[in-house]
Parts: sequence; structure tokens; C-alpha cells
Amino acid sequence: MKITLLGTGSPIPDPNRAGPSSLVASGSTTLLVDAGRGVILRLIAAGVMPPFLSGILITHLHSDHICDLNDVVTTFWVMSGPGSTARLPIYGPPGTKRMVASMLEMLGEDITYRLNHHDDLNDQPPVDVYEIAPGDIATIGELTIRVGATDHRPVHPSVAFRISDGQRDVVMAGDGVPCDTLDELLVGADAYVQTVIRDDLVKLIPVPRLQDILDYHSSVEQAAQTAARANVATLVLTHYVPSPAPGTEAEWVASAREHFAGTIVAGPDLTTLELN
Repeated sequence: MKITLLGTGSPIPDPNRAGPSSLVASGSTTLLVDAGRGVILRLIAAGVMPPFLSGILITHLHSDHICDLNDVVTTFWVMSGPGSTARLPIYGPPGTKRMVASMLEMLGEDITYRLNHHDDLNDQPPVDVYEIAPGDIATIGELTIRVGATDHRPVHPSVAFRISDGQRDVVMAGDGVPCDTLDELLVGADAYVQTVIRDDLVKLIPVPRLQDILDYHSSVEQAAQTAARANVATLVLTHYVPSPAPGTEAEWVASAREHFAGTIVAGPDLTTLELN
């Protein structure tokens, strides 16, 4: 199983970091988790052509996690070969169907232009949308996905995904603060991918809208404590706020190390981790 951090950024634009998005791949199955700013560019840089995506998992409907979903859907559609029957399943919390329907309506003119111009495009973008809830289990290709609740209130619902290939398990946690349901989903996982903030740095910035993020995102220390409680093997940090200067991720690892003795991974976009 391979994990790739496609985008490690946040809503605050950074020329070095795309928006939140990750890949989990095993065998012939490749899942995209969230679809933040610049995801298609990072997907290509990771060597994955959009038509070869097996599915998309959405943790919650904050704009920074879905703002380039339309690009993924359109590119999957137009790059699929003539006669392709491949469809792109999208799994997300309640509200995802309405969001995707609105997105396709927004793309309506573009879809019409392409259908009118290309004889080998005969139908709408081939997406299937499934709304999931904690406790649900889905299978995409060779991977099994179990859904758990996270606490990102007032964003509700928000979910995490435990993805298994039968040998290794990774939990893609999205945004949120520590909670019992996340702990339960994590127990014994091989890897835990968590969005994190440096609350010590955020507290120094006297902007109320930035201060507001403190109460619904895990700090680095909280993520490490969660990993330790669940006895996971590897903690992966991503979606950094504020964005680290290139090459300074070691400071984030050091903060986590005080609370977690396992492997800690932090890095720029396209950081990869192989679970062997």
C-alpha cells in the first residue's frame, strides 16, 4: 500500500503547496481522498493519469477539500478513451449528492460544448455519487473502506476513512479535533494521516478569523497523542497551518515526537509512504 500526499496546503494560498488531497493505492486500485486546489497538477506529478482513478473519498464539504473536484471529474471524463465504460464513484457525507449535482449544473455549458463537438463523447461525465455515514463499509477494487465519525463541528457531518488492502490499514482522518470515534477507527492501524495546525504559531497572529480555526483542528501535539492512544505505527502530518517554509517540517515532527514514539512523516507535496 502506498500513500501520497498530493497537496499539503490549506485555504491560505501557498505557491509550494496545493490544497488538501491524498492518494492511497494498492495493486490496481487508486483512491483520491479529497480534492483541494491544484489536485490534478499534483496527480499528474505523482504519475497517475486521472482516468486511472478508482474512486474519490470526500471527508467533508469545506471548500478547500472540494474546490477542484470539478477539475477531477471533467479531466477523468475527457481523458477517458473512446468507448470507455469506466465510471468514477464519489463517496462523501450527506450533502455530497447535492454538491456534485450543483457542480455538474455549473459545468453544464462546458458539458454541452464537448458533447456537441466530440463525436466520441456520447454521455454526461460518468460519476456515481454515494452518501455514506459512520459504520458504513464500501469496497472499491481491491480496497475496503470503513467509515468513522470525526469532530469538526460546526462542520457536520465529517468523516474519516479506514482503508484496507487485507494486509495494511491506513486511516485518512481529514480535519477535526480528537474524539472517541476517531480513536476507535484508528486502533492498530498501520498509518494515520491527520491534518494539523501549529497552535503556538496561530495564536501569535492577531486575526480573529484565523484564531477561529483553533477550536476545530488538531494541533500537532493532539494528533501525536491520538496516534499514541490508538497504537498506530506511523503518523503522517499534512494540511499544515500555517504553511511551513520549505525544509522546516522537522520542527513539526519534533513537536509530535514529544508525544508519539512511532514513525512520523511530514514533508512537502508529493511526499510518499510505502506500507510494506
